[in-house]
Amino acid sequence: MATVMLDAGHGGYDNGASFNGRKEKDDTLNLTLAIGTILENEGIDVLYTRTTDIYQSPTQKAQIANESDADYFISIHRNSSTSPEMYSGVQTLVYENSGIPAVFAENINSELEKVGFFNIGVEERKNLAVLRRTKMPAALVEVGFINTEKDNNLFDLKFPEVAQAIAKGIADTVQGADVQGSSDESFSVETGLFRHYDNAVNLALNMQADGYDCFIEPNNDYFCVCHGRYSDYKAAERAQKRLFAEGYETRIIKKYN
Repeated sequence: MATVMLDAGHGGYDNGASFNGRKEKDDTLNLTLAIGTILENEGIDVLYTRTTDIYQSPTQKAQIANESDADYFISIHRNSSTSPEMYSGVQTLVYENSGIPAVFAENINSELEKVGFFNIGVEERKNLAVLRRTKMPAALVEVGFINTEKDNNLFDLKFPEVAQAIAKGIADTVQGADVQGSSDESFSVETGLFRHYDNAVNLALNMQADGYDCFIEPNNDYFCVCHGRYSDYKAAERAQKRLFAEGYETRIIKKYN
């Protein structure tokens, strides 16, 4: 099963956004731990950048993820506006709105919308270290505005549902991922997961132009673009690193023979 690195935004002397004594760093830690428990109960391996109130710079958070065995990185935050009650809703940020990060964003936003949040949508952010510097597919979830009463009420009164919604969005995205090896398995490097077949074809053509063999196969309601079939996990890992260096979003997936 895939390994997910969960990041509780801010921490320590970095409170994040604050409103009427409420601190973003506390909301994110409580929610992150709840999400992690749900994912672990579903058999997904979970790692955390922090489980206590400590400070880490965004670059340190990305480094922790990169030095781990995580296949994915999800950072949990609360949004804020310049004045109270200006905005309301959930939003997920990605470095590039395509491939696996885009699927993460769409799935998580959709599940939070079912809880009652307004779905602001997905936004690309090129300047965020936790999205720019992480080597695995990454997304940052803004779980409502900390200075909007409606969003705080949803966050507090439906806290278990909010945690479950984000966990489901994550689990739906990583379903089927497993990087543990055995004799009846092979490994491929996934470079994209798309709802629309034409988008998968475009990525496959780009990979072929760069000299990489690839194939497209259905995965539930998505189309998965993959490179190679390796019997040895280390060989797949080397291929993953080459593709990542070329600018592709990558993860290793297990294939059953």
